[in-house]
Amino acid sequence: MAYIANTPDDERIMLERIGLETLDDLFRHLPEELRLNRPLDVPAALSELELTQVVGGILARNHGADQGVCFLGGGAYDHFVPAIVDQLAGRGEFFTAYTPYQPEASQGTLQAVFEYQTLICQLTGMEVSNSSLYDGASAAAEAMFMAISLTGRHGKVVVAETVHPEYRQVLGTFLESLEPVLEVVPATGGVVDARSMAAAVDDRTAAVVFQHPNFLGGLEDARALVAAAHAKGALAIEIVDPMSLGLLAPPSSHGVDIVVGEGQCLGNPLCYGGPYLGILACRGEYVRKMPGRIVGETVDRDGKRCWVLALQTREQHIRREKATSNICTNQGLLALRASIYLAVMGPRGLRLAAESSTRKAHYAASSLAAIPGFELAFPGAFFKEFVIRTALDPNELLANVLRQGYHGGIALGRFDPSLADCILIAVTEKRTREEIDGLVRAFERASSDLQARTAPTHRAKATGLASVAAP
Repeated sequence: MAYIANTPDDERIMLERIGLETLDDLFRHLPEELRLNRPLDVPAALSELELTQVVGGILARNHGADQGVCFLGGGAYDHFVPAIVDQLAGRGEFFTAYTPYQPEASQGTLQAVFEYQTLICQLTGMEVSNSSLYDGASAAAEAMFMAISLTGRHGKVVVAETVHPEYRQVLGTFLESLEPVLEVVPATGGVVDARSMAAAVDDRTAAVVFQHPNFLGGLEDARALVAAAHAKGALAIEIVDPMSLGLLAPPSSHGVDIVVGEGQCLGNPLCYGGPYLGILACRGEYVRKMPGRIVGETVDRDGKRCWVLALQTREQHIRREKATSNICTNQGLLALRASIYLAVMGPRGLRLAAESSTRKAHYAASSLAAIPGFELAFPGAFFKEFVIRTALDPNELLANVLRQGYHGGIALGRFDPSLADCILIAVTEKRTREEIDGLVRAFERASSDLQARTAPTHRAKATGLASVAAP
């Protein structure tokens, strides 16, 4: 068992049941010389994260173990997951539960979903949340359709270029055979200029979609982008990193209409890319256009607190013309993990994790930018991700760094040719100073190796040119 659930009260009750007062009473039958009556010579206790790192270091000595330290980001992050999350979410009544087709008979499942909805509303500051969607990208698409339905506008949807490229691709795919067009507002210096956004929004625009912190790690001027949308009667959709809300102002303070995000960072492991958790919350007045399910609290005929499936907007349940979504899966188990994580961490724990990630990311950024030939690509503020620009080939650099034991980041050329010389790097609270310093040394060695490998080629070319030019 990774998590020992017995509290001091549990121990007291068990001792009372068997007629004992202390744990020492359990061992009174042992001879005195066999009992430990001296202080244990053990080091100070470690936190759960520190202990996990120590044990992980020991396990990494095994042949074939993955020894890559993770600095990957771009929507999926190696955040710390407390052991209690696995322990509670792994209970049979949760782990094997299926979609309740007679929901009111599944009070435990409904209560867990209700708690998730409550926590998401507290986290985002919004008035209502559904019971989760498939992932962050599909949640963004569903929010877009909500906006089209609410505004009645079928002209276009305006999206910031700094929104995750794969999210933009999903939005475009959903609109490919429909009337609205997707217009992308270019970024400048790693963020979108509010004036450019305002110029793109017109009376035919259903929604403005932006990400804060954005795909490149930068912090957008969220209030200005929301104002640009509302000035023309469009709705504002903000894509968030839930972890950032431990430190940054909640989306509700920006005046947004719909909030979506990827909930993987809330107690869910990387899992080779999925399954993940789509978050969607909005203003209370939009609840009947919200996709998926919503659990509500009420009382039964005996006046006892209970839960009901208050709203289902799928076409299997209501008339097709009034349906807002045909999504068949809410990520119930992953939403439960997010609920446990948020309840365990609390506001203070979430803030500490966000602050730690931010401080470590800025330390890593300044250290990497000090390497000759490396620089920060964008000057603005960032949360836990940043972009490094280099004169060397990012793919070759990252391959070299990986051979040294570090998943060093993502080469951005795969998403945008203008960023072909850039690497996106993420740092979470799990990364230690030693690991960050090790990453910097790995990049330094990789840079030296590549330069040494290409230097003879440059000399040969120079010699050839000189011989051609000679009389």
